[in-house]
Amino acid sequence: MKEKILVIVFLLALLLTACQSTPEPLSGDILFEDDFSTRDNQWTSLVNDGGVMGYDAEGFRFFIRDAGVNYWATPGLRFGDVRVEVNALQYAGPAENRIGLICRHQNDQNFYFFVISTDGYYAIGKVKEGEQSLLGQEAMRSSNAIKKGVAINHLRAECRGSSLRFYANDLLLAFVEDVDFAEGDVGLLAGTFDEGGLDLLFDDFVVRQP
Repeated sequence: MKEKILVIVFLLALLLTACQSTPEPLSGDILFEDDFSTRDNQWTSLVNDGGVMGYDAEGFRFFIRDAGVNYWATPGLRFGDVRVEVNALQYAGPAENRIGLICRHQNDQNFYFFVISTDGYYAIGKVKEGEQSLLGQEAMRSSNAIKKGVAINHLRAECRGSSLRFYANDLLLAFVEDVDFAEGDVGLLAGTFDEGGLDLLFDDFVVRQP
């Protein structure tokens, strides 16, 4: 009888443990968010002669003084499938630029990127073993969905299985397939081409279950 009671107690303990376990996130559930009003999250930052990357004016600022430079920042997390969103505002600098999102960041040599330029172009690409390439296109393509000049663009990148989708202001820009990276960090990216002086602010960064 005593042994039977012990078995029942053990089974009840297992049931309670199962009930208290963290449920699987549902589509649309927020996995991570940052409005940059505090410095609680561990985003990559830098200040040097080439520019600035860090918290500023309740946003996350990129100022890139030099031409032909890319900066990116990550919060040091790890996800599989995600939907990443952010608002991006360019204050100053050349309209020919790179502004966007990162997913499945393994390290600085391996990740996917989703970028627009504020002269109206976009691309999905990856850095693999330090080599940068675009996916599904040979060069950045134009789209009327991108707001040009000094304007806020709402960007969204979806990384789900092998599918990569990129949206600007809720309109689909590109859809490609790639199997190189299955999980990793998320992040922000900005860069210059032939002219430096890019100054922009990211805000309302959200990572959701796709």
